[in-house]
Amino acid sequence: MRHTLKRAVKNLFLMLAWPLYGLYRLLSLPGNPDGTFQTFSQMLSLIPGKTGIYLRAAFYRLACTDTSDDILIGFLTVLSHRDTSIHKGVYIGPQCNIGKCTIGENTLLGSGVHILSGKKQHNFKNSKLPIKEQGGKFQKITIGQDCWIGNSAVVMSNIANHSIIAAGAIVTKNLDQEGSVVAGNPATLISQRDLEGLSK
Repeated sequence: MRHTLKRAVKNLFLMLAWPLYGLYRLLSLPGNPDGTFQTFSQMLSLIPGKTGIYLRAAFYRLACTDTSDDILIGFLTVLSHRDTSIHKGVYIGPQCNIGKCTIGENTLLGSGVHILSGKKQHNFKNSKLPIKEQGGKFQKITIGQDCWIGNSAVVMSNIANHSIIAAGAIVTKNLDQEGSVVAGNPATLISQRDLEGLSK
């Protein structure tokens, strides 16, 4: 009964989000779709309580590729790219900044986590040219399923399934081994989870 009621509420918010999504698509036509997306994300991040949680989930399901509405995105959390996929059961805490990424099922992000769009967003080799004029490129980061990323961590590389990132850690290199537990700046392996019996 509870599941049915929750699904009904989510369907209601999907209907409420359609006009907002339509406006976003309309305003995206003249120029920069990601810029328009960021504006809508910032606006949605300001809505408190359950209303904000349900409305954000509904809008991102419509606006982002392969994104579930069975997600929870906290107050003041902003997404910066449309090319972001958030799978079922994901929790993203308040005051996070989410770049171009895929987040696997049942992954948890604490407060103030920053997922950067890779580590090549800014070129800086030419000292005669201001950094802001040197360009760069965005990379889509993959965060596996059933991961836990602690408060204020910064992630700029891929993370394997079932991994744990300690609070305040800065991930600069891919974590390819499932069940890795890392901490520090830069993040280094401190232990390995026992994955026997876990479904992958």
